[in-house]
Amino acid sequence: MEISTEAKLEPFLQWLQVNKVELRGCKIKYSDESKGFGIFSSNEFSDGVLLVVPLDLAITPMRVLQDPLIGPECRAMFEDGEVDDRFLMILFLTVERLRKNSSWKPYLDMLPTTFGNPLWFTDDELLELKGTTLYRATELQKQNLLTLYDDKVKDLVKKLLVLDGDSERANSIFWTRALNIPLPHSYVFPQNQEDLNKYDSINNSAELSNDHNSRGELINGLNDIKNEAQRVNSQVNGATSTLTSTQGETLWIEGLVPGIDFCNHVERSSFHSEKEISISYGNKGNEELLYLYGFVIDNNPDDYLMIHYPAEAIHSIPLSDSKALLLEEQKAQLRCLLPKSLLEHGFFAAGHPKDGNNDNKLEVDRISSFSWSGQRRMPSYLNKLVFPENFLTALRTIAMQEDEISKVSSLLEELVGSGGERQPSDAEVRAAVWETCGDSGALQLLVDLLQAKLTELEESSGMEDYDSELLLKSCITESQGQHASCENNSSEETNGWTQHKMSRKTWSSIVYRRGQKELALLFLKEAEHALQLALTEGN
Repeated sequence: MEISTEAKLEPFLQWLQVNKVELRGCKIKYSDESKGFGIFSSNEFSDGVLLVVPLDLAITPMRVLQDPLIGPECRAMFEDGEVDDRFLMILFLTVERLRKNSSWKPYLDMLPTTFGNPLWFTDDELLELKGTTLYRATELQKQNLLTLYDDKVKDLVKKLLVLDGDSERANSIFWTRALNIPLPHSYVFPQNQEDLNKYDSINNSAELSNDHNSRGELINGLNDIKNEAQRVNSQVNGATSTLTSTQGETLWIEGLVPGIDFCNHVERSSFHSEKEISISYGNKGNEELLYLYGFVIDNNPDDYLMIHYPAEAIHSIPLSDSKALLLEEQKAQLRCLLPKSLLEHGFFAAGHPKDGNNDNKLEVDRISSFSWSGQRRMPSYLNKLVFPENFLTALRTIAMQEDEISKVSSLLEELVGSGGERQPSDAEVRAAVWETCGDSGALQLLVDLLQAKLTELEESSGMEDYDSELLLKSCITESQGQHASCENNSSEETNGWTQHKMSRKTWSSIVYRRGQKELALLFLKEAEHALQLALTEGN
């Protein structure tokens, strides 16, 4: 039987009180249908602290390993390297949800049962993402979760509870609510019972204050996108463990903090009475926001396009062994992120760069690695080229002809000596490759990759203008208050055109894919212009 909203809240508030949680300057209450429960500020605090939660209430890997029921089994798998610390917390959520008379029940009953990320899309909703990186990543993640459940979770949960598990829901709960928690070193790695006892008092707590209203930066959770699409996110920490850093006696541990985790909505609010306290997820593109957290931002200024040259394709190109060696020597990258902000410095920038000190790092890198013989002219377009040099280096190498490989070898031999007295540096190899090949081969290959990306997007879901028209006529069914005129009709005539109902998941998918098409078009325009200049200048 479905528990009513108010019936869930009162037992949870009592549970927080029993566990010594202090709601000093805030209250937890229902926000709306699309958000669920949230934290709202009040006028009842003076020291800036809104909410205090004892550390021993946090769900962390250490808690799971110390749990009397699942701890021994998890410890054995963890020590053998079979599972990571995130798996431990997801398993804990799965088991506790199914465990009869779980002491965590009041908290778990408050957690959502559905989510907005692509793992929860229907087949029709998922088709809206076809042609995008997220479509492939979601298919892969579903398979990975199924394999994880069958191989590790299912038998263990049955062994512990004689029940089936629900790892997909637990996975989404973790990713949408986990925070980085600063914990004392002796709390994470206690040497004796005295160390544990030190942190039993309420004074050793996690706090939410009006000076700390932003969510700690989560560790990169797009591992499946990276594995499937050769992705590198330069803006997000790429570590794979929740134990992220040591600062003196403090360790940052990823986990869930009951109470504070209800502050996970994104609209910005000030700390006035009865205003919802919201958080910042950082400067993330819609691809990451939708994949991990289940929402997008229309016209997101932090959006980006991922481009990659498939690593497996290198084996089928001419002179693949020689080129693979050169790629390794140059530390070249076969993938890159193209943030929207790069376009501010390109050939078709709408205005001057916002940063007055625009000594572009791309320009510095390339000048330092360019020709030592002076046989090739410096490109006039250098300070307008928005594409990362590490990626252009890879494309330049892949596009090389046989005679160019021989010439590179000769140039490097002149530099380091025929006897191989030393190995050339990666910058020296890059310089030799550029002096031999110039930019036209790399830029032509880049144009081909961008055209292929755009074609894949448009063949799957139409052109950018089509998506813009769909969004203009959209009527999101989940929202309360907004689009109320669409609730009783499949369509509504407005200003001479027809509004169409769509789920928020469908709307999010269209916003995301439209942004990808827009960026693909803009970066293709930049690449085509750079190629034209390179051919004209003999580069």
